[in-house]
Amino acid sequence: MEAYKPVTLNTTLYWANLQNKNDMSGKYQVDMSLLSDAAIQALEERGLSVKTKDDDRGNFITVKSSNPIRAYNTHGDEISCLVGNGSKAKAVLGHYDWQFQGKQGRSASCLKLVITDLNEYSPDGGEIDVALEDAL
Repeated sequence: MEAYKPVTLNTTLYWANLQNKNDMSGKYQVDMSLLSDAAIQALEERGLSVKTKDDDRGNFITVKSSNPIRAYNTHGDEISCLVGNGSKAKAVLGHYDWQFQGKQGRSASCLKLVITDLNEYSPDGGEIDVALEDAL
Protein backbone atom coordinates (compact mmCIF):
# COMPACT_ATOMS: atom_id res chain seq x y z
CA MET A 1 0.00 0.00 0.00
CA GLU A 2 1.15 3.51 -0.64
CA ALA A 3 1.98 5.98 2.11
CA TYR A 4 -0.92 8.14 3.20
CA LYS A 5 -1.17 11.31 5.23
CA PRO A 6 -3.21 11.04 8.43
CA VAL A 7 -6.94 11.53 8.06
CA THR A 8 -9.05 13.88 10.22
CA LEU A 9 -12.54 12.66 11.11
CA ASN A 10 -15.65 14.13 12.64
CA THR A 11 -16.88 11.36 14.89
CA THR A 12 -19.07 10.38 17.80
CA LEU A 13 -17.31 8.37 20.48
CA TYR A 14 -18.58 5.17 22.11
CA TRP A 15 -17.05 2.90 24.73
CA ALA A 16 -14.10 5.20 25.39
CA ASN A 17 -11.42 3.50 27.46
CA LEU A 18 -8.89 6.29 27.09
CA GLN A 19 -7.15 6.18 30.49
CA ASN A 20 -8.05 2.66 31.64
CA LYS A 21 -7.56 -0.53 29.68
CA ASN A 22 -10.59 -2.30 28.28
CA ASP A 23 -11.17 -5.52 30.25
CA MET A 24 -11.72 -7.63 27.13
CA SER A 25 -8.89 -6.42 24.88
CA GLY A 26 -6.36 -5.40 27.53
CA LYS A 27 -5.77 -2.18 25.56
CA TYR A 28 -6.84 1.43 25.66
CA GLN A 29 -9.51 1.83 23.00
CA VAL A 30 -12.44 3.82 21.66
CA ASP A 31 -15.06 3.29 18.97
CA MET A 32 -15.14 6.22 16.54
CA SER A 33 -18.58 6.08 15.04
CA LEU A 34 -21.22 7.69 12.84
CA LEU A 35 -18.58 8.12 10.15
CA SER A 36 -19.38 10.03 6.97
CA ASP A 37 -19.10 8.43 3.53
CA ALA A 38 -15.95 10.49 2.89
CA ALA A 39 -14.40 9.27 6.18
CA ILE A 40 -15.22 5.65 5.33
CA GLN A 41 -13.65 6.03 1.89
CA ALA A 42 -10.48 7.62 3.33
CA LEU A 43 -10.11 4.88 5.96
CA GLU A 44 -10.69 2.07 3.47
CA GLU A 45 -8.16 3.63 1.04
CA ARG A 46 -5.65 3.27 3.86
CA GLY A 47 -6.48 -0.41 4.26
CA LEU A 48 -8.50 0.01 7.47
CA SER A 49 -11.73 -1.91 8.03
CA VAL A 50 -14.87 0.02 8.91
CA LYS A 51 -17.49 -1.98 10.81
CA THR A 52 -21.25 -1.72 11.07
CA LYS A 53 -23.43 -3.28 13.78
CA ASP A 54 -27.14 -2.97 14.34
CA ASP A 55 -26.79 -0.26 17.00
CA ASP A 56 -26.37 3.50 17.54
CA ARG A 57 -22.77 3.56 16.31
CA GLY A 58 -23.58 3.25 12.60
CA ASN A 59 -20.33 2.90 10.65
CA PHE A 60 -17.40 2.84 13.07
CA ILE A 61 -13.77 1.95 13.58
CA THR A 62 -12.23 0.78 16.85
CA VAL A 63 -8.91 2.41 17.68
CA LYS A 64 -6.73 0.51 20.17
CA SER A 65 -3.43 1.41 21.81
CA SER A 66 -0.94 -0.03 24.28
CA ASN A 67 -0.65 3.49 25.73
CA PRO A 68 -3.34 5.79 27.15
CA ILE A 69 -5.17 7.80 24.48
CA ARG A 70 -4.88 11.48 25.37
CA ALA A 71 -7.93 13.65 24.69
CA TYR A 72 -8.08 17.44 24.64
CA ASN A 73 -10.80 20.07 24.70
CA THR A 74 -11.07 22.73 22.01
CA HIS A 75 -8.84 25.06 24.07
CA GLY A 76 -6.00 22.52 24.03
CA ASP A 77 -6.35 21.43 27.66
CA GLU A 78 -6.06 17.71 28.36
CA ILE A 79 -9.32 16.08 29.48
CA SER A 80 -8.99 13.95 32.60
CA CYS A 81 -12.64 12.95 33.15
CA LEU A 82 -14.26 9.82 31.74
CA VAL A 83 -15.60 10.41 28.22
CA GLY A 84 -19.14 9.07 27.82
CA ASN A 85 -20.99 7.61 24.85
CA GLY A 86 -22.22 10.21 22.41
CA SER A 87 -19.34 12.65 22.94
CA LYS A 88 -18.45 14.43 19.68
CA ALA A 89 -14.85 14.71 18.57
CA LYS A 90 -12.40 15.44 15.82
CA ALA A 91 -9.80 12.70 15.53
CA VAL A 92 -6.59 12.54 13.53
CA LEU A 93 -5.88 8.92 12.60
CA GLY A 94 -2.80 7.28 11.18
CA HIS A 95 -2.18 3.57 10.81
CA TYR A 96 0.41 0.90 11.42
CA ASP A 97 1.05 -2.60 10.12
CA TRP A 98 1.44 -5.48 12.56
CA GLN A 99 2.31 -9.18 12.70
CA PHE A 100 1.44 -11.45 15.62
CA GLN A 101 1.39 -15.23 15.93
CA GLY A 102 1.47 -15.77 12.19
CA LYS A 103 -1.24 -13.19 11.48
CA GLN A 104 -0.80 -9.73 10.04
CA GLY A 105 -2.93 -6.70 9.47
CA ARG A 106 -3.28 -2.95 9.58
CA SER A 107 -4.77 -1.00 12.46
CA ALA A 108 -5.68 2.62 13.10
CA SER A 109 -3.71 4.76 15.52
CA CYS A 110 -5.04 7.92 17.14
CA LEU A 111 -2.58 10.76 16.61
CA LYS A 112 -4.80 13.45 18.12
CA LEU A 113 -8.23 13.48 19.75
CA VAL A 114 -10.12 16.73 20.39
CA ILE A 115 -13.47 16.47 22.18
CA THR A 116 -15.78 19.13 20.74
CA ASP A 117 -18.93 18.21 22.72
CA LEU A 118 -18.22 16.29 25.94
CA ASN A 119 -20.73 13.93 27.47
CA GLU A 120 -18.99 13.15 30.76
CA TYR A 121 -19.47 9.61 32.05
CA SER A 122 -20.19 9.06 35.72
CA PRO A 123 -19.76 5.42 36.79
CA ASP A 124 -22.18 5.83 39.69
CA GLY A 125 -24.84 7.35 37.45
CA GLY A 126 -24.24 10.86 38.76
CA GLU A 127 -26.53 12.79 41.00
CA ILE A 128 -30.22 12.08 40.74
CA ASP A 129 -32.59 14.99 41.24
CA VAL A 130 -35.36 13.72 43.51
CA ALA A 131 -37.97 15.42 45.64
CA LEU A 132 -38.02 13.69 49.00
CA GLU A 133 -41.44 15.17 49.74
CA ASP A 134 -42.85 13.09 46.86
CA ALA A 135 -42.01 9.79 48.60
CA LEU A 136 -44.75 7.15 48.48
